[in-house]
Amino acid sequence: MNELSGKLKEVLMSVLPITFIVLILHFTISPLESNMLYAFLIGSALVIIGLTIFLFGIDQGLEPIGHGVGNAITHSNSYAVIITVSLILGFFISYAEPDLHILANQVDNVTSGQFDNILMVIAVSVGLGVMMTLGMLRILKNIRLKYMFTAAYALIFILSLFSSSDFLAIAFDASGATTGAITVPFMLALAAGVSALKKDSKVSEADSFGLVGISSTGAILGVLFAGLFLEGGKLDGDLPEADIAVTNLLEAYGSKLYHIAVESFLTLLPIIIAYIIFQIFFFKHKKKKVIDIVRGLVITYVGLVIFLLGVNGGFMDVGAQLGIQLASMDSTIPVLLVALLLGLTTVLAEPAVHVLTNQVEDVTGGSVKRNLVLIFLSIAVGLSIFMSALRILIPGIKLWMYLLPGFGLAVVMAYFAPDLFVGMAFDAGGVASGPMTATFSLAFVQGIAAQVPTADVVADGFGMIAIVAMMPIIAVELLGTIYQAKSRKASTAARDASNTAILKEHSIGGKENE
Repeated sequence: MNELSGKLKEVLMSVLPITFIVLILHFTISPLESNMLYAFLIGSALVIIGLTIFLFGIDQGLEPIGHGVGNAITHSNSYAVIITVSLILGFFISYAEPDLHILANQVDNVTSGQFDNILMVIAVSVGLGVMMTLGMLRILKNIRLKYMFTAAYALIFILSLFSSSDFLAIAFDASGATTGAITVPFMLALAAGVSALKKDSKVSEADSFGLVGISSTGAILGVLFAGLFLEGGKLDGDLPEADIAVTNLLEAYGSKLYHIAVESFLTLLPIIIAYIIFQIFFFKHKKKKVIDIVRGLVITYVGLVIFLLGVNGGFMDVGAQLGIQLASMDSTIPVLLVALLLGLTTVLAEPAVHVLTNQVEDVTGGSVKRNLVLIFLSIAVGLSIFMSALRILIPGIKLWMYLLPGFGLAVVMAYFAPDLFVGMAFDAGGVASGPMTATFSLAFVQGIAAQVPTADVVADGFGMIAIVAMMPIIAVELLGTIYQAKSRKASTAARDASNTAILKEHSIGGKENE
């Protein structure tokens, strides 16, 4: 019960800031129709309940499976086994990620099926599976993270030269969306399971980070490759109109329940099958352990259904509606302020962000305080959504103008920051773009794009998650550089003090001899 209440507190911190922002806007400058407001409040309650149950279930079911798989495939001492299992698991955990399905459905709806949601999920999952496998081999072969990221982003840059702006936006959004509530805990557990077998504890500690960041580049590569083969290579679309205002609330939620329940079961089914196979051939867990893990998977499923029902039943539609209303005002100041406020509050509330900030403080022995990390991340994500809104309002600003120098800077800084912080930084990009960003914030930005005459709903409406995934990388690497400079300064000061003490001893000893 203590663990469940802890999850509830985390989720309340995640959802309530958005709820308060919407209510304040409703009673001031951007009133919503009553049915839409009620649907949003019901959706908020379902998101809170569903996400709490979902995260609790992941701790009970998915994390033990991930850690066990990491240990099992490493103990096999067979690269063929490691490569095969990593490819299959990487594909299926990405396929099971709810944030990815939310984004893929939005892309499908906005483009009227030009980029099919299943095709997008498969392309992303294949890319993630390949890069996760390379990330696992990196840990075993002791290849430094900065070289992996340099190679991955160099390939992304080359492919982007042959891709249209809309595919570029969707590709980078996919990298943030695919590293969500299922993928991140599973991959962190997998990396910890492999790196824990290393004798060098410092190397093991550094290698437990970075797999998420490497894997997320696979999502970008998957979409960019898919874009090269899709006919036309350019996507067009409009934002679908919300029908909540004219629909019975019970019908709005009830009509979606069956579809969401089936889809959620199919997304988790591959992980269930993987556990059965590993239980038979590798784990051989005792009955009590099996019951605990099965219970965790069932809880995860129930939470996922409730969460997705809340998101699709009214949560995202209100985000889009607010974006439309604020963008239609004479002044651009309200929409930019709300964009900044959304970023500042939602990242502070993402559950995984608190896990990451605690890890940074623990690993640095308290030298880098978690509150300082939170401030850096909050400002980074606040600026991200602000920059996304600004890009839509000013036609001359293109997405590549943010991403090219931003990710280029991130790769360059990787050569100056400690390896541990490089892994944390690229993982932070996925952590910051969590459930709230993939749902409400993205819908809000798409609403702005739908209202601005000069904007393209596909090319400008997507791309926000990409910026949200980029800015925390720079922020955490900057922290790492500061930490390294402080450590060197402290080390130099300690050495000087030691040398001074030795000189004094010699001086005193010399006088005594005289």
